Amino acid sequence: MRSTITSRGQTVIPAEVRRFFHLSAADRLEWVIENNTIRVIPVRENPIDAFRGGSKRKGSVERLLAERAFDKERE
Repeated sequence: MRSTITSRGQTVIPAEVRRFFHLSAADRLEWVIENNTIRVIPVRENPIDAFRGGSKRKGSVERLLAERAFDKERE
């Protein structure tokens, strides 16, 4: 399977891959560079936290902003 990278650095995950891994909008992916290859790994939310509303806990926004700042530095 192949996809193209846009001028904004975006790409489309093929439908077959999305179905197989049950991926949908807003799911997170981890990109790993290893031995001259790129591995893309779905990052699953902790199901217990999701059930309890863990993403709405205090500090979530701060954590998200810190992750975005870290990602921006790596670019």
